[in-house]
Parts: sequence; C-alpha cells; structure tokens
Amino acid sequence: MRASLRYLALGLAGALGVSGTVLGGSAAVAHDDGRHGGRGSPVTAELPKVPVMTGGGGAVSSVDPLASQVGIDVLERGGTAADAAVAAAATLGVTEPYSAGIGGGGFFVHYSAETGEVRTIDGRETAPATFTEDEFLGEDGEPLDFATVVSSGKSVGVPGTLATWEVAAEEFGTMDLHDLLRPAERIAARGFAVDENFHEQTAQNAERFATFPETAGLFLRDGEAPAVGTVFRNPDLARTYRTIRHEGTDVFYEGEIGRALVDESREPTTAEGVEVLPGELTLEDVGAYEALLKDPVSTEYRGLEVYGMGLPSSGGITVAETLNLLEAYDERTGTGLSEVSESQYLHRFSEATATAFADRNRWIGDVEGVPVDELLSQEFADERSCLFDPAAAQERPIPFGEPDGDYAACGTSGARQPQPAGGVSTTHLNVADRWGNVVAYTLTIEQTGGSGITVPDHGFLLNNELTDFNFVPVTEGVPDPNLPGPGKRPRSSMSPTIVLEDGEPWMSVGTPGGATIITTVAQILTGHIDRDLELVDAVAAPRLSSRNGAEEVDLGLAESEVGRQLSGLGHRLVPPPRRWIGNASAIRFLDGNRFEAVAETERGYGGSAMVVHPDR
Repeated sequence: MRASLRYLALGLAGALGVSGTVLGGSAAVAHDDGRHGGRGSPVTAELPKVPVMTGGGGAVSSVDPLASQVGIDVLERGGTAADAAVAAAATLGVTEPYSAGIGGGGFFVHYSAETGEVRTIDGRETAPATFTEDEFLGEDGEPLDFATVVSSGKSVGVPGTLATWEVAAEEFGTMDLHDLLRPAERIAARGFAVDENFHEQTAQNAERFATFPETAGLFLRDGEAPAVGTVFRNPDLARTYRTIRHEGTDVFYEGEIGRALVDESREPTTAEGVEVLPGELTLEDVGAYEALLKDPVSTEYRGLEVYGMGLPSSGGITVAETLNLLEAYDERTGTGLSEVSESQYLHRFSEATATAFADRNRWIGDVEGVPVDELLSQEFADERSCLFDPAAAQERPIPFGEPDGDYAACGTSGARQPQPAGGVSTTHLNVADRWGNVVAYTLTIEQTGGSGITVPDHGFLLNNELTDFNFVPVTEGVPDPNLPGPGKRPRSSMSPTIVLEDGEPWMSVGTPGGATIITTVAQILTGHIDRDLELVDAVAAPRLSSRNGAEEVDLGLAESEVGRQLSGLGHRLVPPPRRWIGNASAIRFLDGNRFEAVAETERGYGGSAMVVHPDR
C-alpha cells in the first residue's frame, strides 16, 4: 500500500497530478441529498482520523484528514513545508469554515533548513482607519454587549489570511498560489463528508446563522445542521478560490471580492426584523493591508530553543514567561519539575501561567513600548517567582509585575486585573518536509463561525477579530495596551511554536482554543519535556488552563485524585465553556530524518496525523 492517504473520490489526486489509494480498507460512504449544488450520489469515501504516524519524507498534523492529506500530497510532489501548509490551510477554509478561512487571519512560524533561521508572518486582522479607543462604548459610555458586537459588522477586521498565504509561498515556497489553491477549490466544488464536529458546530450556531440569510442558506438545511455522513458542498467558495487562482490576490484586496466583503460588513444582510451593528471597513482599509515578515520571540528551556510569535500575539511571549517561571520555581524550591508529584507539577504549572497572564494582560498589545525583552528575560521571571508557594495557590487574580530591568529578590507588584473577554475557536497545523523545513501555523476567524456573516456569492465567513480588543480598560487608571485604534491589530493568544535542539528542528506544536491556546501549548511542552509523556499522550492529557482567574480543566481532571489535591491547595477548578480545551497537534523530529506526527485522540472527535512514508 502506498504511503499517502488518498481521497480519490474527491479528485485530489487529479488536482495534484498524482494517484494513490485510501488507507485503512473500506471507508464510510457519504450520501448526497442533492442540496448545496449536489450533482450525484454517493460521491465520497471518508478518510480515517489517525492520531499518530511515524515515518519519513515529511509530515503533516492538523485537525482534519482532508487538510492533512492535501499537505502530504504537496510534500510528495516536491513542495516545501510552506507550500504544503498553504494548501492544507486553504483546505481547512473549506472543511473547517467556522474556525478558519480567507475571511480571517493568523500567524505563520517558519524554520528554514537552509539558513537555520526562524521567521514569522503576522497575518493578524486590522481595524478600520476610523476606529478609536471608544469604539465599543454605547452612547451612555458603557461597553456594548459582547455577543451583540460579535454577530455584527462592527466586529469585522481586514482579513489577513490570503496575504499570509501569498507571502509564505513567495518567501518560503517553490509553488505558486495558483496551484496551491486548486485542491481546496476542488473539495469545495465536489463536497466532503459531514463529520460529528462539523455537524455539532453548525447545530450550536444554527440560531445565530439563521439571522443572516446568506449564512443560513449555505450552512443550514431547512434550518438544521446537515446530518453526519451527508455531503457538504460550497460552490460559491470554489468559485472564489478559482477567481483568486486566476486573477491573483489583488482581486481580494482591491477588486470585486474586497468590494463584496466591505459592502456586507458595512450593511450586513439580515433576516426580516433583525438589525445588527454596521461595520466601518472601507475598500481603502482592505487595500492597505499587509502581511508582515517579522522575527520570532524565543527563550531557552531545558537546553532547548523555543520560538514563537511576537506582537501582536501574546502567545510566544506568555509561553516563554511560563517556561522561565517554571525554571525559576525549580531553583527556588531545589526540586526539578520532573521530580515532583503530578499534583505539584500542575500546581506549579497553574501558578506560572496565572502569573504570566497577569503580566500579559497589563503589558502586551499592538502598541509602541511593549517591554518584550524584559518579559522574556529570566531575571524578570526570577523576581516574579518569589510569589510562589509550594503549599498553597496564590489569590487570584495575581497582580502584574514590573518588567523594568531593575530586579530584586522580590519586586513590587501592580494591580490585580480581571481576565478580559475573548473567543475560543481557531485551528492549527504543522508541516515538516524532507529537507528539514518546518511550519507551525495557527489561523482563525475568532468565534466558532466568526461574525456569522457570509459574503454573498463568495462562500466564506467574515471574522469577528475586533472583539479581541478590550472594550474598556481592564483596570481604571492603568494603561491598557489592547484598546481599539485606527489600523491596529488586536492582541491574540495564538501560539504556533517551533522548538530547536542545537539549532536543528526538534518539535512543532500548536492548538486552537482562544486564550487557552497559551496554556495548552505550554502544558504539551512541559508534559513531553519534563514529565516524560509520549508526545501523543502529552497532547491527549487532561488540560489545566489557569489564566489568572478560575482554572478550567477538562477530561475529568477536576474529579480525579489529582484534581482533589489541587483543590486542597486552594485551586478553583471549573469546567470549560465547552467540553474540550483545544484540539492540538504536533510533529517531533526523530533520528534518521524521520518524523512522528501527532494529533488529538478525543478532543474535536480526534485529529489527523500523517507522514509521506509511514513505517511498516
């Protein structure tokens, strides 16, 4: 049997000029009910979700088998990690439209085997030029209702995803966007099998989607979510991808697609009797957008080099501070993280992430003067570690520190700030190629379903990223770096991460999950590095997301003996808004130019790990 997992019924092989077979014997048939542009039945065979695969030739891990397969096909054809990442991400825009797509943005982290450098692409959305700090205040001076703003044109920022793909292909790829979008176009046209995750996310948003006729017409069937196993087609998105392939990205940022998204965001089409807040985007805002090449942020942890995304993401900085704090706790207690009990490990982890979030919320945003170097410094973490008590959790919220370069055994602290609001959706993928290039890419449209607004005749949802701004200062009298502003990029928690050992790739990891992204990435790293968990087990482990308030836990952690011990230390464990925290994926680099691709075993109904040449 050939190495690649093929999806012949959808024509991926024809799209890429290759051929193959479906792995795993008989596959489930998806039946077409004739809607959404259906032309026949049955049409597809469902790829299995495989959480772990090892082998050579390159690797992809993501939340979705179709996206992973498209990436594998590109790698096998000779594309680079960046080529495969772009093609896989475009596919996620079809199969995971509530988490990603050309209506959103994201952060792309790339390691070059040729230069040994890590570079990043900032594809975060931008606010309209008209935005002010008071943008989300009502006439009475009070903040607008968060949910009301989410499902409105006012929440929509200039999308950066397509510009990110273009920069990635030009800077790090060998294939052009015309070819890289072809598989996704074909999947959108021919359809894919609705799985449990797609059905469930549609059902959860059905009432909201019904307020926007274009969205309801695309994603609902007689007002209901499409059934598991039926075929979902998006011919409008297929045409949009085809238009971009032939006319280039200018058609999106300066042409007909840009005009359509501006018009719809400014005056959203709603059901009769429904009114939503209008947006302020202009075609000038869209045409001025740039995806920016930037340097990463980094820290050293246990002799490894951990690289992540810098501003306007808080992810790389906050993950780094968390790791620095854990090393400081080792020094302060005289006992390493690998030597303590599971409850003490999670106690330390919770204290570190809560402290790092206190500093994140005060200092990080898309503004001048963010003390990035100090937040990343071990000296700052050493000072902040003085608050740690092995026998008791600190009172939440923990006050923020002063990253001023003047550090003592125990420095002064600022105010205790509450947690800001934020979304919980997103998606992530990892790619490594045969030459040793690596990509960690997290992309999003913010909430599950974004703003809920679909661009008419174009088949993609618009983001609600501008609700990632704080509507009002978190603490009165304390400067807030994450207030809205003209052309500003909202702070993000996305944390695509690449880890090197002696300058060579060691791991790529990331996850969706809003602000829980930061804690999940840090927990996977520490679980694998310090707690000696196999990578798949580190990804699958019960999560603890401590973000300077109540601590969210999943997969039964609260009711376990370890959970009871944490509660005894003063930790307040609560369930997450949804049953799962994140849906992570990773790649480890093994000896002999081999890879271990890893995805979730349970969260999101499982993910998809693939390699080009699996071990037999």
